[in-house]
Amino acid sequence: MKEVLNAQRRYWQNAFLRNPDMFGTKPSNPATFAAELFKRENKNRILELGGGQGRDTIHFARHGFRVHMLDYSKAAVTTVIDKCRESLLPVPVDALRHDVRKGLPFDDETFDACYSHMLYCMAFTTSELELLSCEVRRVLRPEGLHVYTARNTGDAHYRKGRYCGEDMYEINGFVVHFISREKVEHLAKGYEIVSVDEFEEGELPRKLFRVTLRKTTIPP
Repeated sequence: MKEVLNAQRRYWQNAFLRNPDMFGTKPSNPATFAAELFKRENKNRILELGGGQGRDTIHFARHGFRVHMLDYSKAAVTTVIDKCRESLLPVPVDALRHDVRKGLPFDDETFDACYSHMLYCMAFTTSELELLSCEVRRVLRPEGLHVYTARNTGDAHYRKGRYCGEDMYEINGFVVHFISREKVEHLAKGYEIVSVDEFEEGELPRKLFRVTLRKTTIPP
């Protein structure tokens, strides 16, 4: 199944090239929630992981946050750079192509907060998600916030399609890692769990967790 997981870059690259606005142009509900939370807590320097086509990236930048966005699709990064240039944003956005399975290319305690929408339910093994959570904690400043969303095991597509191991299923060419509440808690080592909220999005509808974590001073 390693080949199946590694092939996801090609699927996403082709999807983004076919439709530069496949997820729409308006910010997602989790992004509006995160922006309000970050503003309230004076979290200004934001790391966005798996920024896709930039609808949430641009929302953060429009609200004055300094955003560093990573995505492993070259097409996504190019699209975000072009959209940011056209949007005449009040603050610049740094967009970089990077595979987060290889760690994060930033120094310790660089960011006030980290955000990702549905990155955690991509084709990552549990061990890769563990590494990612540890890396996010490393680059967060003390009391930094980590907000992420993921499709959960209550979703209608759970256990549908081709099984790829570890609650991952390939559906129409895309691998989804469905996250349980137990896995949320497992991945929260070194964090305080502020909240785990359930919400729905899109067709079916998809069922997701919105997880809000705070970096603790006690190492994991």
